[in-house]
Amino acid sequence: MSENKNFHLPDLGEGLPDATIVEWFVKEGDVITLDEPLVSMETAKAVVEVPSPFSGKVLKLAGGAGDIIPTGSVLAQFELDPNLPQRADGQDTGHSHGHAAPAATPSTGQPASAQPDKVVASDDGGEIAKPGAERDDAGTVVGAMQSSNAVHAEQAVAVGGVKAVPAVRATARKLGVDLGRVRATGADGAVTMADVKQAAADGSAKVGAAPAAAAAAPVAAAAPVAAAASVSRAADARAPLSAAGKPMRTQPPGVVAKGQPEPLKGVRRNMARVMADAHSKVVPTTLNDDADIHAWVPGNDVTARLVRAIVVGCQKVPALNAWFDGDALTRTLHAHVDVGIAVDTDDGLFVPALRNADVLDARGIREGVNRLREQVEARSIAASELSGYTISLSNFGMFAGRYATPVVVPPCVAIVGAGRARHQMTPVMGGVEAHKVIPLSVTFDHRAATGGEAARFLRAMLDDLALAN
Repeated sequence: MSENKNFHLPDLGEGLPDATIVEWFVKEGDVITLDEPLVSMETAKAVVEVPSPFSGKVLKLAGGAGDIIPTGSVLAQFELDPNLPQRADGQDTGHSHGHAAPAATPSTGQPASAQPDKVVASDDGGEIAKPGAERDDAGTVVGAMQSSNAVHAEQAVAVGGVKAVPAVRATARKLGVDLGRVRATGADGAVTMADVKQAAADGSAKVGAAPAAAAAAPVAAAAPVAAAASVSRAADARAPLSAAGKPMRTQPPGVVAKGQPEPLKGVRRNMARVMADAHSKVVPTTLNDDADIHAWVPGNDVTARLVRAIVVGCQKVPALNAWFDGDALTRTLHAHVDVGIAVDTDDGLFVPALRNADVLDARGIREGVNRLREQVEARSIAASELSGYTISLSNFGMFAGRYATPVVVPPCVAIVGAGRARHQMTPVMGGVEAHKVIPLSVTFDHRAATGGEAARFLRAMLDDLALAN
């Protein structure tokens, strides 16, 4: 008699509590072999292709594209085929993106008939033998995670006049497809995954490409012609192109979903948890001042100068280039400086790490920042690049605002915020001059650093930014 087994969604990141289905590569009733692609899942950090942990017939799939699956919940059910290769118990699938545990934990396959109240995910579809054991955590998301078999349906939301689920948007960015120019075939005019892939295949909606001329087919009645013209006008209105050939927003995100709650997913879902956790643990204090950059020679890169100033501050006051464990009351000072660069996207906030900023020159900093931004926008950045930074920078002034109280995310101790540069009248010998200044805000965890240390750190930044180059 064949054996049925459940495959529980493994942790696809560093303690991430759920993931969103992007696309199934099989359907119920299909036969799949070990390690063949099973499903594409979007986490808070990346789109991950999950291989099949078994060989056999697919009996049941949990949810469809756009559904949110909690980590540890049943993702699929299989009828094992004894004539096809199977993975031995305890053998790793090799697709996990989290840190490896110090020692492997034995794993045993769990029959589908036995359903425990709480499930700890195993890569081979079974239950880890010791569900009470702690697993390695990178500290990005802290706290206990509750598992369930709940599936949260996610509806397409209109952004910039285009309806699509976030997973479809992520795929469109990855394939370089302009959603505003894709022919939508989904319910209520939503763009589907198949629409995006078709557009990518025929090249009809490349980002930055000139819009193709619309050739109306001959029709007998005037009504279809009017309808086609209306559709064409709507497409033009919802996706106008900027001078750089990139689509521009016609309305802010989520304006169509008025009065209707929608589940957060992916990056925004993770951001909500991380910010709430930080708010509950950190004792934040913020210092503000203005950096006088009147002496700068032409050609200075603002971001590169800010990163260099942070490095100088960390070298003079190591207490702010540190990690703090509030539970164990321990502090780790770092000899290197990895700066987390806050990157704002439509999906939410990413903070990739600019590694070894203390050994980079201005060109190296600029190239590193550009690379991180491009990878974030394409959703191709590795999960390992989104954690492990020792201090962070939010250059919110590129949009608006002078001062802020940026959030310190544990285990980091400090974050620097740079506001919008402005000119102000500055007293000098013999009168006043108009000097350009950059407003700075340094938020630090007062559990781990003193006000004097934070002030000296800020002073070091101000002094470095005052230099001509």
